[in-house]
Amino acid sequence: MARIHIDALSHSYRPQPRADAAADWALRGLDLEWADGGAYALLGPSGCGKTTLLNLISGLLPPTQGRVRFDDRDVTALEPGQRNIAQVFQFPVVYDTMTVFDNLAFPLRNRGLAEAQVKARVTEIAEMLDLGASLANRASGLTADGKQKISLGRGLVRSDVAAILFDEPLTVIDPHLKWRLRSKLKELHQRVKRTMIYVTHDQTEALTFADQVVVMFEGQVVQSGTPVELFERPAHTFVGHFIGSPGMNLLPCEVDGAGVTRFAGHAVATASTQLSAARGKKTELGVRPEFVHFAADGIPVQVERAGDVGRYRIVDARCGEHLIKLLVAEGEPVPEREGHLAFDAQRTRVYADGWMI
Repeated sequence: MARIHIDALSHSYRPQPRADAAADWALRGLDLEWADGGAYALLGPSGCGKTTLLNLISGLLPPTQGRVRFDDRDVTALEPGQRNIAQVFQFPVVYDTMTVFDNLAFPLRNRGLAEAQVKARVTEIAEMLDLGASLANRASGLTADGKQKISLGRGLVRSDVAAILFDEPLTVIDPHLKWRLRSKLKELHQRVKRTMIYVTHDQTEALTFADQVVVMFEGQVVQSGTPVELFERPAHTFVGHFIGSPGMNLLPCEVDGAGVTRFAGHAVATASTQLSAARGKKTELGVRPEFVHFAADGIPVQVERAGDVGRYRIVDARCGEHLIKLLVAEGEPVPEREGHLAFDAQRTRVYADGWMI
């Protein structure tokens, strides 16, 4: 296993990228440190740089700038085979003509392990992955999730692997099987305690698998934290919008000279301090639907619709041209046409040019 340190890492696919041109860079100035044995996720939309970062860690790409270190060892210039990592890709990479046993044994035999050790290790990993009954079968007969389990098993079967990297491994898995395989990944991490880095654009996959989630946007890390931190204290409006269902309400606001925050002419109490930092910037209120509620007085709204999703309803309310979403618990009343909204002050924050104050 390894502690992984990303030091001032930048990468461009252009031969001569301009230092001041953000469009020339796939990744810009990343600094990250991941503890030995942790479970991490790289989360963000397509094109944000997740896979590029994973390939820089694995050695499939050399970085344009910066360094990658495993523990105190600089591996920036090393080939993938010298980094001692395992990588699981979107599409399962298996040898269809081999049995499941031989697929799992391949990395061990490649390293010259005695056949008794190979058998013991393969049997142990196959039982973890629920592949024990299929060991004698050809891999060609397995379903997509079964083949992906083989890819995962080839990483786990090596006791010396520094890290296991997953590049959207559930993309080709049927939706009804994704939950089961995602749960299996979490269970396996808790059992083997290997450093695991998981790339995905699916917030559910990231938040349920990882102890620490790195949210990426346009080649940069906008926030790294636990799932609770990302939900309760989004450092950037992108994090608030991207994480949560529905995402955070982002409403234009003004901060007056006395430090009072106003939305649509109404004073709103927030948890943000040092509001002088907002001067001259685009300012927005950020509050999640979970922390908005109907009140006797407050911000006047028109109630447009309420959708029942089981234990609560998602309500769309409008203040002028601004849509505000809130969650109302089952059994609580929802005004038919007009009402007033209040925000939980300790959960409401001011953002300046996208960043939380």
